Amino acid sequence: MHNLGTIDVALDEMLVNLAAIVLRLSTPELTRTPEARRALARSVHQYGVCAARSSDPRVHELKAQLEGTLKPSLRVVAVHGVKVS
Repeated sequence: MHNLGTIDVALDEMLVNLAAIVLRLSTPELTRTPEARRALARSVHQYGVCAARSSDPRVHELKAQLEGTLKPSLRVVAVHGVKVS
């Protein structure tokens, strides 16, 4: 049973490291094309599948951050009818 705990900790560490990599690759400069956005979405989805069984709060926080990268960024283009640059 001790080995299962060790394996869980190792898997959590790998998930934390994987999330850091995906977060670095999720920048707008790297995800401009539709193909890159789809690849990011697949990576985030797969991470979520793996993270679902983790009890490590870091893994769940990183999952939320990764899911946030899929949401489109909103820009203010006008305030009271005046165009903002």
